[in-house]
This record gives sequence, C-alpha cells and structure tokens, in this order.
Amino acid sequence: MYAIIETGGKQYQVKEGDEIFVEKLDAEGEITFDKVIMVGKDEGAVIGAPYVEGATVKATLLKNGKAKKITVFTYKPKKSSKRKMGHRQPYSKVKIEAINA
Repeated sequence: MYAIIETGGKQYQVKEGDEIFVEKLDAEGEITFDKVIMVGKDEGAVIGAPYVEGATVKATLLKNGKAKKITVFTYKPKKSSKRKMGHRQPYSKVKIEAINA
C-alpha cells in the first residue's frame, strides 16, 4: 500500500518504512499527515477530491537539519553591480510508520 501526501506545498509518494526529506516541520516526535491525496491498494486506488476523507499517514520525526550550502551570484552586465549570497534550505527527515485508509 502507498499514499500520496501533501506537505510544505509539495507532494510525496510514500510507503511504510520510507524515510523522506520534507520542508521543515515545527513538531517533535510523532507527526500525522492528514492531507492525503491518494491511497493505492492492491485492488485499486482511492482518489480524493481534493483529499481522501478519513485517511491519515503517521510518521516519526527523525531529525531537523539544513541542506548543503548553495551559492547564488547575481550581476548586471556593464554596471559594475554584483552580489554573492549563500543559502542553506532547512529540512525535516521523517520515517513513515503507518498508512491508515
């Protein structure tokens, strides 16, 4: 069984036991995702409009962290204008425990 969930403005396909990186969540311990878009089973799929009613995905927060630094460089040609910046995107690593459909 698998599910498609929505969190942080993105959609993820998850199965039990998966470890995924999502946008940073302000939570600790156990997390429940209730925005389930679709649940796939052996006998078919249940598609929500927009979400499947009564379906939840339980997950455990493993850690919060930051991704590797990326360098952002902007410039305007012939104007002697340039700017160099760095950015580290925060994330949460979660482990999917159960899919309740």
